[in-house]
Amino acid sequence: MPSMRMPTHPRMVTPGMIMPTAMRTIMVITAVMDITTVTDITMVMDITMITGMTTITTMMSIASMPIITTTTPMLMTKNEPDPAALRDGMAEDEAAALYRLMTWLSPSFPVGAFAYSSGIEWAVEAGDITDAASLRGWLAAMLTDGSGFCDAVFLAQSFRAASEPDPAGLKEITELAAAFVPSRERQLETTTQGRAFIEIARAAWNSPGLDAMVAACDGPIVYPVAVGIVSAAHGIRLAPSLHAFLHAVLSNWISAGARLIPLGQTDSQRVLADLEPVVAATAGWANAASLDELGSATFRADLASLRHETQYTRLFRS
Repeated sequence: MPSMRMPTHPRMVTPGMIMPTAMRTIMVITAVMDITTVTDITMVMDITMITGMTTITTMMSIASMPIITTTTPMLMTKNEPDPAALRDGMAEDEAAALYRLMTWLSPSFPVGAFAYSSGIEWAVEAGDITDAASLRGWLAAMLTDGSGFCDAVFLAQSFRAASEPDPAGLKEITELAAAFVPSRERQLETTTQGRAFIEIARAAWNSPGLDAMVAACDGPIVYPVAVGIVSAAHGIRLAPSLHAFLHAVLSNWISAGARLIPLGQTDSQRVLADLEPVVAATAGWANAASLDELGSATFRADLASLRHETQYTRLFRS
């Protein structure tokens, strides 16, 4: 290609003074470079990247003056993602707590909850529960005035005793909780699930201090106490533990009712949605309650768990 010579006196190089074939290249780099006082340029031959700097290599005639080139470092940075931003601001310990609660209190966690109805099977046969509305009313009473509230209080009290730690107090709470169930089948239900919960937590989610907490109970551990001490051993806060526990218990009750009435999946979810504020309120009351405030006013539900023991046809163990 023939060279294009410029005047011999020094002048500023502008894109209009460069041949068309090189114009686009020069226009790109003039934003980051300052090229001054050149006298003779044959052509721009190459542009290379060396260690993050932009450099122009030129072919000049023998009579040309040196090119004075100013190079500007290119801004080449890599932004690492913020782990907190990926979790939408959730701290690492909060993410771990949520993950564990969702696992432990999931229907897939093998404590055998699906085998128990807490007396709902007898209530359906007796005609006390016939549809979604009557199931919702029955479960609301169990949550606020029956075993739901009492179990939540035992969870909260065992959590605090395990966190302090208070081995003697934990032993007393464990014994009281085991004695508080109203029937043999309910005793079987809560102690079987409690034992399974502890065993699986030890095998898959063991934590320093958990063995000592279990030893301090010194006897059968009912389900809410088991959840309380495992949550305390893992440093999970009490409030979410209460909410997750009550949600799991309520979900199992609804599942039993759906199979017995029967109910469709949509109606079952409507019952669960309607009882959301009841679960929140019960968790709040249990968190603030003392052992002196324990008590049940759901006589019909207690009677159902007793009558179920002699029910002729049964799908559930309670």
